[in-house]
Amino acid sequence: MKKQKTALITGATSGIGRATAHEFAKQGINLVLCGRRQERLDSIEKALSKEVDVHTLNFDVRDREKTLEAIASLPKEFKTIEILINNAGNAHGLDPIQSGSLDDWDAMMDINVKGLLYVSKAIIPGMTERESGHIINIGSSAGKEVYPKGNVYCASKHAVLAITEGMRIDLNPFGIKVSAVNPGLVETEFSEVRFKGDSTADGVYKGYKALQPEDVAEVIYFAVSRPAHVNLADVLMFCTAQANSTIVKKN
Repeated sequence: MKKQKTALITGATSGIGRATAHEFAKQGINLVLCGRRQERLDSIEKALSKEVDVHTLNFDVRDREKTLEAIASLPKEFKTIEILINNAGNAHGLDPIQSGSLDDWDAMMDINVKGLLYVSKAIIPGMTERESGHIINIGSSAGKEVYPKGNVYCASKHAVLAITEGMRIDLNPFGIKVSAVNPGLVETEFSEVRFKGDSTADGVYKGYKALQPEDVAEVIYFAVSRPAHVNLADVLMFCTAQANSTIVKKN
């Protein structure tokens, strides 16, 4: 019988992370689910542990010490992480650069860039030692083009793509796959966070069918399920209504 792989997913309590956890469980992949909201982690664990082995880690990727401690604390049966999904990410505010908030900028850089690096730093040594593994960084179409008032968020996602390419080059001698999955508009809590609960968030997904978290999760699973010699290095996905970062066909 084929040994079940174990995947670690950050930002697993909502959106793309949660949908990926459900998709992986359906496919028989054991899970280490990371997030900041313990009650949500508990409910996802309860739902998915009927299908696969699940372990949860409660930490904020911005906190370097807590991140490294949490991953080091994994029990023996969960220590071998074959798949890493760096999904934790956020957007704060939609302000022109001249009136942007330093706190918002810090939050985006700390989570989207430094948090991804902290988690990767904890997982990669095991992969290089075994000379196998697959890292998928969840980028964004904002990592491909800059749009008005996207400034620092776009910068953070451009950084994710640069880090992904750097990882692919540096980890190539170890046979480790590195991929980026870059969605456009996905209907998640993302806009509520970006607009800080303002009613503006309600209109973001009106008048067209945005990507759903499950759509992205299916592409992530497709990437990890390719044969050993195939790596989907970089995937850009939009809903049909979206042509680029600024053009969306609404009814």
